[in-house]
Amino acid sequence: MSRIKKTLRQLKQNGRKAVVPYIVAGDPGIESTLPLMHALVEAGADIIELGVPFSDPMAEGPVIQLAHERALAQGVSLQQTLDTVAAFRRSDTQTPVVLMGYANPVEAFGYTRFATSAAAAGVDGILTVDMPPEEIGALNTALREQDIDSILLIAPTTTDQRIEKICAAASGYIYYVSLKGVTGAGHLDSASVAAKVARIRNASDLPVCVGFGIKDAASAKAVAAVADGVVVGSVLVDALASAAKQGASTEELTRVAAKLLKEIVNGAAAARGA
Repeated sequence: MSRIKKTLRQLKQNGRKAVVPYIVAGDPGIESTLPLMHALVEAGADIIELGVPFSDPMAEGPVIQLAHERALAQGVSLQQTLDTVAAFRRSDTQTPVVLMGYANPVEAFGYTRFATSAAAAGVDGILTVDMPPEEIGALNTALREQDIDSILLIAPTTTDQRIEKICAAASGYIYYVSLKGVTGAGHLDSASVAAKVARIRNASDLPVCVGFGIKDAASAKAVAAVADGVVVGSVLVDALASAAKQGASTEELTRVAAKLLKEIVNGAAAARGA
């Protein structure tokens, strides 16, 4: 059983919802990524999504686009991201880590080599934003040989027929994008999220984690009431960027991240058992 499946199953048994923070590897600095990962776990993260820096992160809003740019300016690569996960695994063998990125770096790496390297580093899941289910077969084959989950996205505009196709290709959990547009855009409509999550559950028994629009305890509570987990990205990345701009040290950055995530954790906990 994968770490992701085990974690989400245990949370469900305990009547809890997953909290999944997202940061970009190498942002604000490569030296801060590992301490941030550990700080997020201490603050209550159940799964960590680690963004792989890419030059054209088309699904991201300005906040996360700038994070990718900052990481790339330091030369942070897919290999360095894997090395960071490997370093994380030296002291944390329990918390699942999902790499979230785009197809180009993975294709350049080579599917088999990538899957083997990711497994060796301790990666548990891959979310390739721009790879549709029609094209993911070869990558999924390589990932499954290494017991790595393939996380796929479903959008508000996704039809029921396509939901079934996406769910058939996915494992670990489904990532439901709660808003039309890019990360950090718009306002959350919890009623529409609830309706879409119900449609996804009609097509799959995979847990559903919801991202885009989770900004505070209130939005985390609203989403956790209808989903299996909440993903928080832009507000966390923005807070770290603002602190770094003020000259914050790595230790200070970890405190910023922990404080913000604890608010999300408390919000999700308020929906306990929902």
